[in-house]
This record gives sequence, C-alpha cells and structure tokens, in this order.
Amino acid sequence: MNRTKTIYYIVLAVSILATMFMNFMAFQVPTALWALDGLLVVGGFVGYIYSQNLGVYVIKRFGEAILVLFVIATLTFLLLRVLPGGPFDQEKALPPEVKANIEAKYKLNEPLYMQYYYYVSGLAQGDLGESYKYLGRPVTEIVMETLPTSLQLGFYALVVAFIIGIPAGVFAAARHNTWMDNTTMIFAISGVSLPSFLVAAVFVLLFSFGLDLLPAAQWRGPEYYLMPVVILGIRPAAYIARLTRSSVLEVIGSDYIRTAKSKGLSERTVLFKHVLKNSLIPVLTFSGPLVAGVLSGSFIIEQIFAVPGMGKHLIQSVTNRDYPLIMAMTLLFSAMLVVANLIVDLLYSFFDPRIRLS
Repeated sequence: MNRTKTIYYIVLAVSILATMFMNFMAFQVPTALWALDGLLVVGGFVGYIYSQNLGVYVIKRFGEAILVLFVIATLTFLLLRVLPGGPFDQEKALPPEVKANIEAKYKLNEPLYMQYYYYVSGLAQGDLGESYKYLGRPVTEIVMETLPTSLQLGFYALVVAFIIGIPAGVFAAARHNTWMDNTTMIFAISGVSLPSFLVAAVFVLLFSFGLDLLPAAQWRGPEYYLMPVVILGIRPAAYIARLTRSSVLEVIGSDYIRTAKSKGLSERTVLFKHVLKNSLIPVLTFSGPLVAGVLSGSFIIEQIFAVPGMGKHLIQSVTNRDYPLIMAMTLLFSAMLVVANLIVDLLYSFFDPRIRLS
C-alpha cells in the first residue's frame, strides 16, 4: 500500500511539474496532460475521502455550499437593486423612450420579484445573463475568457508564496532569537506592511526602466509573468512565514519532539519529519481564504501590469452598474472560497491524524 502511494505521489508531482513548466513557458500543454492532472488530483481526493469515510461529510458540506451561494446570490441581487442609480443612468440622460426600450429588453421594467425569478431561473440553468456594458455578450463568455488568465496568475503566485513562506518560517524558527531569525522576520513584516501597488511601482522602476530586464506590462510569456507573479506572492509569503515560524516554535517545545531528540535523531530529521508536518495546521487554516483571493487574481496587480484577467471587468462592472457581471464575479469568488475551505478542512486529518472529521 505504501509503495502504491509513493508511486502515485511521484506520478502526480511529475505530471503537475511538467504541466506548470510548459504552461509557464507559454508552450501548448497537451490535452492528455491536462486530463492526467485532473484525473490524478480528483482520483486522489476521492480515494482519500473514501479511506477516511468522509463521503457523508463531503455531501453535507456541498449541500451547505449550495445554500450559502444561494444566499449570497440573493443578497447581491437585492443590494444592487436597493442602491441608488441604475445601469443606464449616465451623465447625459437617455431619451425616455430609449431608456424604456433598453429596460424592457433586460426586463428591468418588471416588478422586483419577477426580476428575481428570472435571475434564479437562469442561474439554475447555468445562464448568468447578458452583460449590460458589452452588448450581445453573455456573462459566461466574458468569465470563461478572463478566468484562465487570473487563475494562471494566482496559481503561480501561490507557488511563490508557499515555496518562500514555509521554508522561511522554518528557517527563522530553527534559528530562533538569532540575527538570521530577526532578519527574516523584518522582511516578513515588510512584505505584510508594504502595499502591493507601491512594491509594483518600485519593481517596474528598477527592473523595467532602470535595468531594462523585464517588460513593464502585458501577459505574453514567461518574461511578462515574473514581476506580477512575484509581487502578488510577496504578501501571502510573508503571512505564511510568520504563521509557520510561530507554529514551529510552539510544536518544537512539545514532549514528543524532546523524545525524538533524545533518541539521537538529527536536528534536520526532527525539524522536517516531525515538527513541520504538525506545524502546518495554522497555515492550512489561513490557506482557505488565501487561495480563493489569490486565484481570483489581484485586481490591483492586473490593472498595473495590464494583465487580461477578471480584474478589469470587475472594476468596470461596478463602475457601469453591470448587474449580471457583478453578480457573476461575486458568485465565482464565493464558490472559490467555499471549495478552498472544504479542501482545507479535508486536509486537516491528513496533516494531523488526531483530527477526525464527521
């Protein structure tokens, strides 16, 4: 059984790394490789859920998720209607007959309960409506066009955050109260404190205009990815480093860690085999909203670097009171948050077998 798990982890790691490398280098990733990644990830979660007898728990959580999304959709719908102004209120007022025709086309002249009925009926059929700003374009088409770019940016930023944050936190805890610990925490606090738009401006001035190493905008290849990905990953990396350090310091003083040291195990073995795995629970808890927020793409970073993601459309939809697009973006972010939190909850018992979900 252990050998099968080892083979599975190796195949999963190799497949995902190959996909990440090809995607980052702007190569065409074969459909078969995407399918293999999806099969391995979904199959692994299904096997884990079955082995832990979590089927009922997952079904219950999915039911709760549907209810939560329904409540969010309802509240968003009502708030947009309650706020003053409308999607076709402009500085230059439209002729009354033109405005009446437009509102009739989008059923905005109907009573509020009928508008809500049309919206929920369309939502149940997977129809998010038609954008008020981009005439003739379904909201689903806009989301599917921009979501992959935001996911790509967010995924790479998450990789940067975890690759930097966890080792930095472990390193600082292992060198507790030394200059290396203090220096690492100074960088971590700076990463949390400095706003992303300021860091982005400094990076552009230094690497684009000063050293002329990287392009300042667009999303066309690996050289275009580096600055927005690193800048978006800096803040979560700083949070993760601080959480990891605090958790490692707490775990490292436990009785079983002292027992492991008394058996003659090396410091590295104790740190990475016994301490680290039990120190990741706070990081996992933080990862739920972090993953949802970063995967949706940072709207500020997308605007600064002209990344063709969802950020531009979200900002414009709010400015233009584009009801269908606002509600679609809100539901998408909420769904990401719900799914990320569910995955985090399922991973609790993997990292700490003492935790049992029911």
